[in-house]
Amino acid sequence: MKPVFEFILATGNSHKRDEFAVLFDQEVIRISSPDKKIEVEETGETYVANALLKAEAYYREFKKPILSDDSGLTVEALPDELGVQSARFGGPGLNDRKRAELLLKKLELFKAQHERKAYFTCVLCFYFSPEEIYFFEGRFHGVIAWNYSELGDDFGYDPVFIPEAKQEEGRAVSELKEWKNAHSHRAIASKYAETFLKSKL
Repeated sequence: MKPVFEFILATGNSHKRDEFAVLFDQEVIRISSPDKKIEVEETGETYVANALLKAEAYYREFKKPILSDDSGLTVEALPDELGVQSARFGGPGLNDRKRAELLLKKLELFKAQHERKAYFTCVLCFYFSPEEIYFFEGRFHGVIAWNYSELGDDFGYDPVFIPEAKQEEGRAVSELKEWKNAHSHRAIASKYAETFLKSKL
């Protein structure tokens, strides 16, 4: 059965495409990778602004419906340091692990769990055309761990983020791949989007 909605994903990151493939009902929404990656300067001050910048750039190139996203980590103890700048935290030249380790170092004086509250935000932009654009947001709450988890995926800040629902176990989201697919900020935003798109049928 041909899916009803087909979108090109505005990223060269194959990890994201694979994640969205799991999140959406493939009989309704199909996400494909672009033929080429387009460099987009993320100058927006909000997730919505950056998601829109990426969607517009890819739409200009491919002239087809685009799915873009912007996401980041907000840490209550460091309110101005991450957010939309999460991927650039610490400056150029750092990989994911170095950024996560820098975050742990900056939080060394914050010992109590309630001092280490944080949440991921994801904003999805479904760009059908310049006249038809929809945004959906999901948030994923938890705390920053005290150590870097060596188990599971080492994607982004996942090895240092303990979800609210797993605080008693103390397990980082990097150790919870299948669980993450159903509960993450991206999963929540995707559920909102899928419910809305199905309502349009």
